[in-house]
Amino acid sequence: MQSFRTELENPVVQKDIIDLANKIELFNNGKVDEEKFRSLRLARGIYGQRQEGVQMIRIKLPYGKVLSHQLRRISDVSDEYSRSRLHITTRQDIQIHYVDLNRTPELWAELERDDVTIREACGNTVRNVTASETAGIDIDEPFDVSPYADALFKYFLRNSISQEMGRKFKVSFSATDEDTGLSYMHDLGFIAKIENGVKGFKVMLAGGLGSQPRHADLFYEFLPSDKIIPLMEGVIRVFDRYGERKSRAKARLKFLLKDIGLEAFKALVEEEQNAIEFKSVIIDDSNYVPSKPVSVTAPKIEIQNIEAYNLWKSTNVIPQKQEGYVAIGIKVLLGDFYTDKARLLADLVEQYAAGEIRLSLRQNILIPFVKEDLLPFFYTELEKLSFVEAGYNKAVDITACPGTDTCNLGISSSTGIAEELERVIKAEYPQYLENNDLVIKISGCMNACGQHNMANIGFQGMSIRTKDKLVAPALQVLLGGGNLGNGNAYFADKVVKVPSRRGPEALRRILIDFEANANGKLFVDYYKEKGEKYFYQLLTDLSDIENLTQEDFIDWGTEEQYVKAIGIGECAGVVIDLIATLFLESDEKIEEAKEAYTNKVYSSAIYEAYRSMVNSAKAILLSENIKTNTQAGIVSQFDELFVETKRVDLGTSFSDLIYQIKVFPPTEDFAKNYINASEQFLKSVRVFREEQVAVKA
Repeated sequence: MQSFRTELENPVVQKDIIDLANKIELFNNGKVDEEKFRSLRLARGIYGQRQEGVQMIRIKLPYGKVLSHQLRRISDVSDEYSRSRLHITTRQDIQIHYVDLNRTPELWAELERDDVTIREACGNTVRNVTASETAGIDIDEPFDVSPYADALFKYFLRNSISQEMGRKFKVSFSATDEDTGLSYMHDLGFIAKIENGVKGFKVMLAGGLGSQPRHADLFYEFLPSDKIIPLMEGVIRVFDRYGERKSRAKARLKFLLKDIGLEAFKALVEEEQNAIEFKSVIIDDSNYVPSKPVSVTAPKIEIQNIEAYNLWKSTNVIPQKQEGYVAIGIKVLLGDFYTDKARLLADLVEQYAAGEIRLSLRQNILIPFVKEDLLPFFYTELEKLSFVEAGYNKAVDITACPGTDTCNLGISSSTGIAEELERVIKAEYPQYLENNDLVIKISGCMNACGQHNMANIGFQGMSIRTKDKLVAPALQVLLGGGNLGNGNAYFADKVVKVPSRRGPEALRRILIDFEANANGKLFVDYYKEKGEKYFYQLLTDLSDIENLTQEDFIDWGTEEQYVKAIGIGECAGVVIDLIATLFLESDEKIEEAKEAYTNKVYSSAIYEAYRSMVNSAKAILLSENIKTNTQAGIVSQFDELFVETKRVDLGTSFSDLIYQIKVFPPTEDFAKNYINASEQFLKSVRVFREEQVAVKA
């Protein structure tokens, strides 16, 4: 741990890493509750794997931007602490697997040497802020959204209001009305707009996938850019206070909107604005430093296979708004590549482009700022790395989550079936190499990390049981999803469930029918015309399980007989219901409030004091076996059961005391008084608890 203290320049990061190391030591010595420790490590990007005793590390890469030196650092870390494989996620992160928990602090410290973090990559936090991978170069963009995504990421990282939410919170930015950032499926989605010369965004609210997908509501048709951070702070405060906490399955923001409605939610957000320190946060995009292309003379290159080169140019090269430059898309099968290639790629873009890559939502890599006359050179160099497969963002480019390879929640293989479907398309339907209409996505379970339920053709991992009680891997076939642009979309319908081994045949039938009958229509339009029943009839015989063969009991990508084994998911932290632990956490939050006050960050000081009071009230409710599902519920029930009955005397109602946070602006005086109030409240409930224990004794 001494190295963390002496070698890291940022004291905030240093404190984080030392704290993680200390907590791991306490956990190993049995001094920290397992569930409490789980929530802490998740918020530090450390996620349990399907394989016992090892961890997945999620590296948070805002809007998918990775500089060459950062990619080299990530590669070094993967070589040292993992297995030299890098996995690009559908949220523009990189994941590495099979990491020893005890080595995670030093791993984190190594990453931070090049300004790469794992903080809040998992858990009930603001997850990675994603954006169109073409941001900054898109010929149709009104402006570059990168500075705004960057500012939002930095503002909410370690922000006290978003450390212990009921569930995760996802944000995206789209560069154009094409909405490649997928605003409609995010908690907050921003689409770049200019109105009367003012930069701003169309704002979408409370979308989501999972087992119950919900299309986001239109929150604002246009919101000036200086209002996006105050708006998001208000949304998070309301979500934190009123969002579900007891039932994880109903804890996303989309369920809160469903319960109370858009107008009521908007009113609550407006109510919070008085408590927000900055009513306007001007994001000066001139402070954002974009990568600059190098000036280099193009080497003379002779292309050996002109046909393959021209196909690659037609599918993988993207025009840029900057004259003389293009971007190159690299199709990365399943998002997996290795550190040897990563280092060579980092060197290539540093020496001949702009020293930057962007990771895409479809698990690919984009190289911006390639001079057009360097295309033959890049093709030959990328060919050496096996990075010139045609079909970037085309039908053959299938998205899949890790599934049963490493995920606790995986029911059946995502990666195995994805590889087989790509093989089928390339071998039998080569025309789809250049087709960007069809979008195919696969998830290993209902949680939709592979985004299957927003695809034109989606597959969800499941299982089926025969009358003899044998279990085989299966796929739910979903059809008709699609991104319509500008915040509009369709979610896919569940059509039929088939044994996994019949997945390729299902795809063949769908493609054959589409080719024969669509008459030039987009797939999403053709599906809407024909309807779910038509495709059910087309595929229903594949769902018959009376005639399963031995092969049907072996999942794609494996030679072993299928065993359904689902672990405990860690997509969100677990609330700890231990009274003593809650009191200790209240103490910690008060100390954090005082530290923030000393640093003159009054809004954070106030929020930490608020969290302390909620924690303390929850402890007393739990002491009498009273469980609540929201922070607002904790406040109202504490008043009803303890204050109004005179069991706890506060001199006022608990709601009047704690909800001062909504009434007063975050000034120095209010912060001081509110911290004092939280300390007094903790003393009062501790006295009550001591008396309670004494009576029971």
